[in-house]
Amino acid sequence: MNYQGNREEEVEAAKKRCRVLIEKIDSLGITITQPCKHTLSKLAHSELSFLSRFPNPTSSQPLSVNIGHLEAIVHILQQPFITAVSRVCKPLPLPFSNTNKNDSSSSSSNPIHVHIVCTLNKNPVWIIVSDRNPNYISWYPRKKTKGFKSRIQQVLDAAQSTNTLRPFSIVLFFSNGLTNFIHQKLQDEFGASKLALEFSDFDFCEEFEGEWINVILRSYKEACILEIKVDRVVDDVASSEHRTKDPLVNVLPPECQGGNAYLNLGLGNSFSALVSQMKKVGSTKVEDFPGEDDFVNFDTTALIALVSGISNGCAEELLNKPEVELRHRFKGNYEFVIAQAMSEIQNPIHGGLSAAIAGKRGIICESVLSEFKELVLMCGGANEKSRADQLLKCLLIVRDSPSERLMGLPTTRKLALKNKIVFGTGDYWHAPTLTANMAFVRAVAQTAMSLFTIEHRPRALTGN
Repeated sequence: MNYQGNREEEVEAAKKRCRVLIEKIDSLGITITQPCKHTLSKLAHSELSFLSRFPNPTSSQPLSVNIGHLEAIVHILQQPFITAVSRVCKPLPLPFSNTNKNDSSSSSSNPIHVHIVCTLNKNPVWIIVSDRNPNYISWYPRKKTKGFKSRIQQVLDAAQSTNTLRPFSIVLFFSNGLTNFIHQKLQDEFGASKLALEFSDFDFCEEFEGEWINVILRSYKEACILEIKVDRVVDDVASSEHRTKDPLVNVLPPECQGGNAYLNLGLGNSFSALVSQMKKVGSTKVEDFPGEDDFVNFDTTALIALVSGISNGCAEELLNKPEVELRHRFKGNYEFVIAQAMSEIQNPIHGGLSAAIAGKRGIICESVLSEFKELVLMCGGANEKSRADQLLKCLLIVRDSPSERLMGLPTTRKLALKNKIVFGTGDYWHAPTLTANMAFVRAVAQTAMSLFTIEHRPRALTGN
């Protein structure tokens, strides 16, 4: 009977862990896509459903082998340095591989199992999570397993086989630690090194008898986190040359830059405050950017949002105008513009953009510069044109230099070439792209590629 009581308590404790886990999945931030959330939630609900149907308490059947694994994955996703999560707990097919078609590792019929595809410290990474007892992780093949060495080799082969989805590194997260033997083998045979990041524990709140109490799901003080840099084992000379190119050679010469010596920021308090928070261009000489990579890439939607009359105090004035006048003025875009004006009154966009660009050096590529100037010339009013002129003086203008991996994606209606150039240039500079073009961002995520972007709400030019 005592065994039965202990087993019932064990089942209930496992159910509680599942319920808390489901709550945490629901509360994950915007760095993870909805399909990824759905996948995690489905797995957690499946665990809870299994536990609810669990056999009689005297059964020797193990409770669940997946709760701890899912907890570890969610723990990683909560970390602030994890961004642009594009795939979780799904096989990773490599349909855009550039390797030999006879290479089975590159075939889409042989998907690779990694647990998280995301961006870590501005670099794309694949993360493999192990929640096993470290004593049960086998390096060499056994009766029912190929061994951990074989697993890592397969993932590395897959990473080397593709340009579009190739990660900068493969991160191994062992939530229960690692034996010295396996640790040494990973270091000697794959060049694995400890990842110098501090993973924080998080409090989980749960209601208990009408009061909220803090519950820590579990601690990861014993966790071992290793990194295998894929580039160290790639022998492709062309790829090596691409990686070692200095992005600063793609800065346009000084005569093409606006310069910012005579900025006139008397064009609205919020605009002036926002632009003044960015690092100034100052110079376009390569030696003036020693090792700097603190950039943010603006696409056309971001530039329009900064200078739009809606964002700069004209929202209420716009809403007070007669509907017939506005419909004649904006035609088919009437509802779109009115929705933006109402959104601006409720939540001004400049305040939200401050966190994204403060202390950063803004960059735009030639394609964005050309498109922005054309749109402002055609649709912008006098104030919007003045703000546009001032904004361009604060930005570093770079050549169109899209990354190899973005350009390697097939060009389709959703993955238009012009967008691949703009976002790819940001990727080349290891800079997040500030954008309202979430259709393109979603299309990229559907390929399983992790792309560092920052979303903002759209704004239109109003002729103000």
